[in-house]
Amino acid sequence: MTGERRAVLLLLGLAVAGQGLRLWRAAPDQAPGAVSLLPALPVASPGAHRDSSRALGRPLAAGERVDVDRAGPAELTRLPRVGMTLARTIVAWREAHGPFGSLAALDAVPGVGPGLLARLEPHVRFSGTPRAAVAGGGALVLLAPGKGAPAADGPLVRLSTATAEELARLPHIGPGLAARIVAYRERHGAFAAVDSLVRVPGIGPATLARIRDRLAP
Repeated sequence: MTGERRAVLLLLGLAVAGQGLRLWRAAPDQAPGAVSLLPALPVASPGAHRDSSRALGRPLAAGERVDVDRAGPAELTRLPRVGMTLARTIVAWREAHGPFGSLAALDAVPGVGPGLLARLEPHVRFSGTPRAAVAGGGALVLLAPGKGAPAADGPLVRLSTATAEELARLPHIGPGLAARIVAYRERHGAFAAVDSLVRVPGIGPATLARIRDRLAP
């Protein structure tokens, strides 16, 4: 073997030895070439998840009421038969139209009907004042909170001419729905029949059935 080949082999040996030494110093308790597993990623605490779930599903205490005009989605889910999807819909409607101010106005939210309102009544309260409703002709009419419906033997409310204030006095028609009825009428024209009222977003067959005998086209 020539001196040149011996020199090359010596250099290779030194290189291999140096690499082995470096690996041993990085992990002295492992043999050279041993496989090192990556540490497991931290797992979220199951206790924190459990506490969050308990807070979300915490039942209402006796006499406790949720303020629907202020509560967020998580708080609203504590109400009977209100899931997260409906809770978010309620909050979105409130942000778009203003505070409800009364249980009747809550009926304007898609997915809320008379049956649910009856279940919610003992558990909700309303601290907000509804926004001004838009009456016919564009004038702003401030609606008094808690204004009751007219007597059953009173005059019929004509859908094609009634102002937002007159419509808001109907059972289960709050300021938001009243303004929506007027806006629909201004865009599409007079209502040809009472049944046409279900075309207004937020008014379903159940709501119409409860006010039909108070309406005229």
